[in-house]
Amino acid sequence: MSAFTCDYSGATAAPSPNFGERAGGRSPDIILLHYTGMATADGALKWLRAPESQVSCHYFVHEDGRVEQLVREADRAWHAGKSIWKGEADINSASIGIEIANAGHPGGLPDFPEMQVKAVVELCLDCGRRWEIAPERVLAHSDVAPIRKVDPGEKFPWMRLHAAGVGHWVAPSPIAGGRFFQRGDSGQPVEALQTMLSLYGYGTEINGFYSEKTEGDVAAFQRHFRPERVDGIADFSTIDTLHRLLSALPRLAA
Repeated sequence: MSAFTCDYSGATAAPSPNFGERAGGRSPDIILLHYTGMATADGALKWLRAPESQVSCHYFVHEDGRVEQLVREADRAWHAGKSIWKGEADINSASIGIEIANAGHPGGLPDFPEMQVKAVVELCLDCGRRWEIAPERVLAHSDVAPIRKVDPGEKFPWMRLHAAGVGHWVAPSPIAGGRFFQRGDSGQPVEALQTMLSLYGYGTEINGFYSEKTEGDVAAFQRHFRPERVDGIADFSTIDTLHRLLSALPRLAA
């Protein structure tokens, strides 16, 4: 593992051998956030640096806010796996991967400590400035790999990140009654929902049938943008939140 100078001045180098070249010399325009999902930060960091793991990330953020860089930003870290966003399937070539030490769902979804959240904000702001990454392209692993992945989870403080200038967010619409769509439903309203998810970036199939895949995409959306209830059911709160997020995108704003 070769030493390198960290791209982010707040990081220390902890090189991982698990990387390659970005396809076609692609520059990153996504920041992808993960939780480690392991019992200890040291165990997770060791795994991300082990040749046999075949996984890595660009940055690792400890609970106390320390940041270590495992792979140069110019290189392709192996963190996203099979994934898709805006029709692009090689998310590793398109992104900077940040692993956040947290036991996640296997460990009961512990809170993210204040110092850790501050460190993630500062790191994302720095990467975002240097690579001119749009707010709506600061994503969860679960956004690009619904069903397969659920990190960084529904307790990750996306609203706090947005308040500090990181990511895309609107206040979720309150959960209330009214019409909803769920697995097995079909028709034009389902097709409209699928179209909205696809426009935002999810790899949703637009076929008018509320399949397991659509349910998974809705759950991923909820986990990020309407975390109060993650059930894969498209209720008014979910659909209205999605509509307002789309309306807030610069390229779609009237």
